[in-house]
Amino acid sequence: MAWRWRAITAARDLEDWLDAARFEAKRRYGLLGRFEVLPYRGHGTDRRLFLRGRVLEEKGISRSMHDDTLWENLRNMVRRFASDEIAGARVRATFGGAQAVTVADEEGFFDISLDLPTPPDATESWHPVELDLLHPDSPGKDAVRSTGHVLVPGLARYAVISDLDDTVVHSSATNVMKMAWIVVRNNAHTRLPFPGVAAFYEALRRGSEDGHENPIFYVSSSPWNLYDLLEDFLDVHGLPAGPLFLKDWSPTTLGKHHDHKLGIIRTLLATYPDLPFVLIGDSGEKDPEIYRQAVVEHPGRIEAIFIRDVTSDERDAEVGRIAAEVERMGTTMVAVPDSATAAEHAASIGLISPDAPARIRARLAASSTMLPER
Repeated sequence: MAWRWRAITAARDLEDWLDAARFEAKRRYGLLGRFEVLPYRGHGTDRRLFLRGRVLEEKGISRSMHDDTLWENLRNMVRRFASDEIAGARVRATFGGAQAVTVADEEGFFDISLDLPTPPDATESWHPVELDLLHPDSPGKDAVRSTGHVLVPGLARYAVISDLDDTVVHSSATNVMKMAWIVVRNNAHTRLPFPGVAAFYEALRRGSEDGHENPIFYVSSSPWNLYDLLEDFLDVHGLPAGPLFLKDWSPTTLGKHHDHKLGIIRTLLATYPDLPFVLIGDSGEKDPEIYRQAVVEHPGRIEAIFIRDVTSDERDAEVGRIAAEVERMGTTMVAVPDSATAAEHAASIGLISPDAPARIRARLAASSTMLPER
């Protein structure tokens, strides 16, 4: 409706004006901290690299530890959302002989697309991209540089796109207040993945044959402000490294979970047209519906879908109906109670090695006393 769009646009304009006014006041009174270029894990092919990042005033976030207090977690969370973005910043990206310059948007986000004159080293999956802040000067006039890393799949049989909330880690995504409390009071160490997830995802990364390295992409509706927390979470708990696709929370993007996730799926399938995809999600929000749409739009490209069952019997019945529709289109959607069950099905269709489910079930049993917070 027109009135709703006008209200959203007005809210966005007010947000931009307040951000600009706060930034200008801090600059005028010498209160700005050093600038930093924060790269997010990117992805690419042997012809082009894609990298996203953000230019911000330094946040001063301390690296989280297992014994951090609630106060330390709260302080870091406030800093994640309180730092000023540097709108209109110019950033140069360099990889080998390729260079590109881009301008950050009003929220400080920038997107780099680097066309490669020659393919990158095929023996490596991750490739460093050097980033330099060209404008504006950081307070103190120090050079601002950082290094981003881009995943270029090598010998892969398929790619994986996985949700995070209530798929990898318990988040209560359907209860906004409970989800916010879980996120705020914990850190990368104290939030635990579902038992067996890391072992299952590692089995998917390795596939069923030696030498394969299947890429894994993570999609979440969490804001980009939580990027460092989620990247650390994956690293701390031994989940395979992969690009993270989060959301810019603004008046124009709130509530667009479906559009965000489906958009990422479309982009990745277009980027890697020769790879089939495995989709992993949960029954708590709209993953089954989104993945069904992906199957409709990309016939023959979705090899399997795994849905973690985290909801009621009524929702289970609905997911079952969606799975039957997907089955008629030639793709399997399986609702699973845990990672071991998902691994058994994955092994039965040749996605992972036949001995992987036993290892994953052993991991699940060993971690049964370390269940994620509920």
